[in-house]
Amino acid sequence: MRGLRTPMAQLIKEDPPLAKRFTEVNQEIEALTTSVTPSGKPEAEDNVSQGRDWTDPFGRLVVKQQKLVEERDALISRIQGRAGLEGFLKAPSFTNLRSAASRGPIILINHSKWHSDILVLVHNSLPCFIPTAHDFYDRGKKLRDMLMEARNVGLDSRKYQNALRTVLGELYELVGQPVIKRLRVLGIPEQSRIWWCPTSVFCSLPLHAMGPIPSDHMPKPSKHTRRYFSDLYILSYTPSISALIESRSPSGQALDLPSLLLVAQPDESLPTVWGEIDVVRNLDVQVTSLISKWATPSSVVEALRDHRFAHFACHGNLERGKPFDASFQLHGGERLTLLDIVRSRLPNAEFAFLSCCHTAEITDESIADEALHLTAAMQYCGFRSVVGAMWAMADTDGRGLAENFYKSLFSSREQGVPYYERSARALRDAARKLRKKEGISLERWVNFVHYGA
Repeated sequence: MRGLRTPMAQLIKEDPPLAKRFTEVNQEIEALTTSVTPSGKPEAEDNVSQGRDWTDPFGRLVVKQQKLVEERDALISRIQGRAGLEGFLKAPSFTNLRSAASRGPIILINHSKWHSDILVLVHNSLPCFIPTAHDFYDRGKKLRDMLMEARNVGLDSRKYQNALRTVLGELYELVGQPVIKRLRVLGIPEQSRIWWCPTSVFCSLPLHAMGPIPSDHMPKPSKHTRRYFSDLYILSYTPSISALIESRSPSGQALDLPSLLLVAQPDESLPTVWGEIDVVRNLDVQVTSLISKWATPSSVVEALRDHRFAHFACHGNLERGKPFDASFQLHGGERLTLLDIVRSRLPNAEFAFLSCCHTAEITDESIADEALHLTAAMQYCGFRSVVGAMWAMADTDGRGLAENFYKSLFSSREQGVPYYERSARALRDAARKLRKKEGISLERWVNFVHYGA
């Protein structure tokens, strides 16, 4: 569906009627793609090829969709025939892909049983190839399986803490160490921004927290002096290079303080959310609050269209094998689903803070289907930067993390940089402060990730 969200500025300028029809066709196809079948399943899950009566209501929808696809193809041909629009919706050129690394290297991890490698994309030269260990594929799977198995025991269990520690250490040896060496050869200084673009099982591994990094000057570092990958660089993820390019489109360059939408569901299972609500409400920005009964799927979607920033403090849910049903839990058990978000149009969206569980979690089913999790979906739907959680977060961490994050974000002295582009550094600052607190286990600060610009 990403192909249905297209760069339209030049086409609108050159031929408004053609742009209007192309937009209408895309929206109709997207509506049909995300509609439900008679069985209540997304169309992608329904078998429409065996014994289908094409004259029944669902069959007519399929026929209509096919006609729209054919019209879309014809419209694309017309658009590409216009001077200056020859590259419309074609695969981006290498020059365009390389431009995505203009603000920092993009590290792509290809994990496949046929061939695995690591590529570093930089803006001023050819991509750099990093050879991987002969057992890279098997070790990647082993680390993912180890982490998943231990999580089933419980995030607070000793088994999980030991497994996470082992995974971070082996990830550093497998990925982090060779990447750091290559970045130094390329002259990329520490504290630069870096983007991870992983595939397969590496989408579910905490690459941002690899380590601790050995030091000749400190052979036995303490908890407070250990250094991890995120201490060397300011790290973000992106589901694709195209997604990162889109998140930097020129229309999103407002430098003034943003308006913020707060969506929160305090209840018995989330008693400290009120503290998080106080933090956000007291920010020196315009805040609109949708709390408890005022937060419904329709009211949230409507308000999202009018705000540049959004902060969610509620439960996040995953539906195994049903990626479109992943959701934010709102008042009375109502859910704002991934499908609701995908269908929405968010012209002003810049940044979303998802203080919810599982918003950036990748399951086995997600890997197989290349499905979006909620964090990546928010980026895909228009938010240029998003903070999410890889697994269940401790309820007590929400207030402190939010307070330190926004303090860092709005006190940043990065002149000429939109606030959403400062969010990766702000998250690192907040996670560092959480890490240094007494009694904080490893998974609590590793949990939080940044996606996008």
